[in-house]
Amino acid sequence: MTQAEIKLCSLLLQEHFGEIVEKIGVHLIRTGSQPLRVIAHDTGTSLDQVKKALCVLIQHNLVTYQVHKRGVVEYEAQCNRVLRMLRYPRYIYTAKTLYSDTGELIVEELLLNGKMTMSAVVKKVADRLTETMEDGKTMDYAEVSNTFVRLVDTHFVQRCPLVPATENSDTGPPPPAPTLVVSEKDMYLVPKLSLIGKGKRRRSSDEDATGEPKAKRPKQTTDNKEPIPDDGIYWQANLDRFHQHFRDQAIVSAVANRMDQTSSEIVRTMLRMSEVTTPSGAPFTQPLSSNEIFRSLPVGYNISKQVLDQYLTLLADDPLEFVGKSGDSGGGMYVINLHKALGSLATATLESVVQERFGSRCARIFRLVLQKKHLEQKQVEDFAMIPAKEAKDMLYKMLSENFISLQVGCL
Repeated sequence: MTQAEIKLCSLLLQEHFGEIVEKIGVHLIRTGSQPLRVIAHDTGTSLDQVKKALCVLIQHNLVTYQVHKRGVVEYEAQCNRVLRMLRYPRYIYTAKTLYSDTGELIVEELLLNGKMTMSAVVKKVADRLTETMEDGKTMDYAEVSNTFVRLVDTHFVQRCPLVPATENSDTGPPPPAPTLVVSEKDMYLVPKLSLIGKGKRRRSSDEDATGEPKAKRPKQTTDNKEPIPDDGIYWQANLDRFHQHFRDQAIVSAVANRMDQTSSEIVRTMLRMSEVTTPSGAPFTQPLSSNEIFRSLPVGYNISKQVLDQYLTLLADDPLEFVGKSGDSGGGMYVINLHKALGSLATATLESVVQERFGSRCARIFRLVLQKKHLEQKQVEDFAMIPAKEAKDMLYKMLSENFISLQVGCL
């Protein structure tokens, strides 16, 4: 990790969690995995403070732990996860775009707190929404709960790993650290909760709902506190799913720029149909038949089945190969070639950077080298139709900036 990245991680941790957490986090980023006592010794921090700092970092998935064979627990910082904090505003804005203000606040609460139970999120968001509403209006828990379920159904929110029941029931000595697991089928399973109630407005710190001073309030007993209905089931924002959504949006925009709006809407429909069934790292989406795509097009999008088939054929024949044909059943089976699409988007970005920095002629040479993989200087001059002196100067500029590399052949 570069010094600039470490400095950025330091600033992010200090801004969000304070100096002590920043000191522990940066120490782990610099040194790698370490046990608790070594961290306390090396940072000159008390064990109690180190424990609290590690709890905060683990709560936000910024540190992981591992139990070694000798029973020593070592903690390791997740640098990439720290850097993702820069994207928190974008995650929140995406949730607002897809699921309105309620979805925005749900994702914001999960990002701010790391992990929360569904009931706690619903109550907190309902209270926040109620405060922004007109007097006399309140937000129902059921409405917030429905939005939460929709976020889980589309995998933007997922369950956190838990300690298995078998580990809790053992009569022997407890392990040095719990083993957290979650099955894939339970990761997006929402418990059946009957959350009844409405959001509440914040009262003045000095007076309660009846207007009586705080000092006159009777003390409430904690013995009759109701149990939390989903105690132990915690949820977190699925950042990989947000990145998958950003990737899909980039692919749709690229198709719209290359072809037209109808083509991009077809590709958007295909991506939406397979967004939950296709893993984020898969090279292709799940195969979809032409009939399925036709039935899933947005309501009011008036194109016939014949026109859809023509568009799918055009997309499959396009040299960029964003869409591929994988079979003939169901009117034709089609997939989105995700790796090919991302490669094309990355190439287009590189070409635009070269053109901005060195001009259109350099971009032409760079494009040639990308296509042909290896070219001699004379071949570059001939293919790009650029005079020898200019081609040599341009090649040297890109070589000095590490945009291209020089490979010496052996006779």
